[in-house]
Amino acid sequence: MEDLSFQHQVRARADGTRQSALVGVVASGNLEVLVERVLPDAQCSVVVRTAAVGFGDVWTAVVDDFVERFSPGGLKFSINDGGARPDTVSLRLAQAVRLIAENGQ
Repeated sequence: MEDLSFQHQVRARADGTRQSALVGVVASGNLEVLVERVLPDAQCSVVVRTAAVGFGDVWTAVVDDFVERFSPGGLKFSINDGGARPDTVSLRLAQAVRLIAENGQ
């Protein structure tokens, strides 16, 4: 197992009022993403727990691209990875931002 952690300063707070959301499921070739609105508006955190050791550079590229595109201010992402491909990671992160952007709990 490998644990990775990314901290970013972002340009804007994520939309919505929902406090948390969960997307995906840990299974062969997939991942789950828990997103929580717990940080200051100008910060974003992504914590990854993965069985695929040695892919830190790939995770860095995917997370950097995601943060640049979505500016998920105020959000902490906790990822449990089951070996997902980078395009699946990007999809799940985008789904998490869309879900937490909804108003509600």
